[in-house]
Amino acid sequence: MDRNTIIGLGLIGGLLALYTYFNQPTEEEIRQAQIEAREQAVADSLAAITKAQDTISLEEAKQVAVANNLQAKMIMTEDSTWIQATDSLNNPIFTDTLTQKDTVIVGGLQTPTTTTAIENTSVWIENDKLKIELHTEGGRVANVLLKEFESYENFAKEDSVITALELIDGDHASNALRFPYEGGVYSTAEKAFEIVSQNENNVTLRHSLGGNKSIEYIYALEDGKYDMTYEIRMHGLGEVTPQNVMLDWQAKLTKTERLLSEQRRISTVFFKEKNENYDYLSEASDDDQDEFEGELDWIAFKQSYFSSIMMPANGFGKNGTDLKITTFSENSPFYDTHIKDYQAQLNLGMTSTDNGSVKINWFFGPNDYELLASYNNETEDIINLGWGIFRWVNVYAIQPLFNWFASFGINLGIAILLLTIVVKSVLTPIQWKMFTSSAKMRILKPEIEELNKKYPNKEDAMKKQMETMALYKETGSSPLAGCVPMLIQMPILFAVFRFFPSSFELRQKSFLWAEDLSSYDSIANLSFDIPFYGDHVSLFTLLMAATTLIYTILNSSNMQQPQQEGMPNMKYIMYFFPIMMIFFFNNYSSGLSYYYFISTLMSILTMVLIKNFFVDEEKLKAKMAAKKAENAGGTKKAKKSKFQERLEQMQKAQQEKMKK
Repeated sequence: MDRNTIIGLGLIGGLLALYTYFNQPTEEEIRQAQIEAREQAVADSLAAITKAQDTISLEEAKQVAVANNLQAKMIMTEDSTWIQATDSLNNPIFTDTLTQKDTVIVGGLQTPTTTTAIENTSVWIENDKLKIELHTEGGRVANVLLKEFESYENFAKEDSVITALELIDGDHASNALRFPYEGGVYSTAEKAFEIVSQNENNVTLRHSLGGNKSIEYIYALEDGKYDMTYEIRMHGLGEVTPQNVMLDWQAKLTKTERLLSEQRRISTVFFKEKNENYDYLSEASDDDQDEFEGELDWIAFKQSYFSSIMMPANGFGKNGTDLKITTFSENSPFYDTHIKDYQAQLNLGMTSTDNGSVKINWFFGPNDYELLASYNNETEDIINLGWGIFRWVNVYAIQPLFNWFASFGINLGIAILLLTIVVKSVLTPIQWKMFTSSAKMRILKPEIEELNKKYPNKEDAMKKQMETMALYKETGSSPLAGCVPMLIQMPILFAVFRFFPSSFELRQKSFLWAEDLSSYDSIANLSFDIPFYGDHVSLFTLLMAATTLIYTILNSSNMQQPQQEGMPNMKYIMYFFPIMMIFFFNNYSSGLSYYYFISTLMSILTMVLIKNFFVDEEKLKAKMAAKKAENAGGTKKAKKSKFQERLEQMQKAQQEKMKK
């Protein structure tokens, strides 16, 4: 075998190895294949039992179970006798009735099974806000519908019928107990529960472990509330250590808004420890946290505008509690339909398993600030209104003012317009101060250029700086006078950047051509996707960018050119900024782009009014010249600032150093 053959075979082997590696099934695909195999075995077993109907014997049931690698158990109740088969993990698979009334175990089950084995059935409870489906398999919350809201997909139909929004779907959510028991780990995830009692607003489900041992789930709703009381009771399980009882809560929240990528960007698990501020897992990547300083007051599975929040009466214990968030990959079957995979293993903090209970207030509803604040446990902090001073501006100024305008029942686009007028009116004195400062700097520009020509060398930089500062002092102007007002406006500028995309009030509210102010407005849908831009054209974003560019051009004459070589020209940077805004805001809330558009337009009008009717630059120039002459003539000695004194000291030190 020559060298070329060896190399060729090696390359083929390498390609096969790479092909095998990249095409191996994912964990999700393997699990799905296992489920399908199990379902087929169940179908075969059910077919055999159904064919036999009530004449099947225990021996025949045993043969069916063995043939399908199952285990069988006879269970006798007052009304009928059941046969139950379990898989190799002792999970119940099927049940059917028999005529033989004996209690016999076949196959040696290693963990307890139910005393009333029933097929999985659905139980619905509802109030005026929620409709919740419960499954007897695992006793879990399977489906949550919010009656007053609908997904964007149903909203876009414009059929004037509200199709209840599905927050949690039936196949991808669970809430199961897990604890050490009889040498193994016991989970109620797929165990059968029986219906003890039921009415429209509440239901009690019970899972029996034999004898007087049982677990009860009590679900109850009240009208006018978005939360459900979830009570867990344990009876006769005194051998189980209470601190080891865990609640495994998992949910894949469904897509509800127009742009799934935006939902994913701000969705994660929030939590709050006792006597601490809220915290959260990463929004941008997969994250996991299993170490906590103290008990947890609440856990929230939060998406953009809705959340599922568990608020226990006495808190979740820190030992064993683990929170996890996972983003779906592009090859996942959930990539286009679900937001993220939320998982929480929660220590229930049980005080007794012999006859103990835990009560949890379980919220399913909108991320409405006032609604969440009514619970008085800081769950409103999951709404991203910014941090520090930006959040204060939103909570105590922007949000109350906006809600006040909205309370009159006007279109929310008009409410945003009124909010903008009020905010810009408050900031007008600041803009006046900025314009006056800019005008003074523009008047001094020729003299500044003369100083630059007078001191062209780098070694004279200190002297040039001193004379420049002296000029500012004599004329009563300062380059910082325009920066300070700008800094005052920044908290409001950044506050609204957080407020509008987080405002639940804007969701599915239309204005002009924008059908949903909480999402982007599209005047043209493209048949292709532009990188960093998207597949649509947002008109409010274009208007915002255009007004920003006009404002920049009008204000560019006030900008100083760089006085040192190598320094960037701020004019060109500011011209580039509006172009960047087109890409950055194209997928953002149209309510936010609309606010910035109106705000910038008002800034332009205010600047034009101030320039043409309120500030006479010739009079200002004469006033500055008079002040300069007064200071130069000695009639009024200008006091040196500490900064000028330090500059003079530094210059003297530099001159002494040069002489030596």
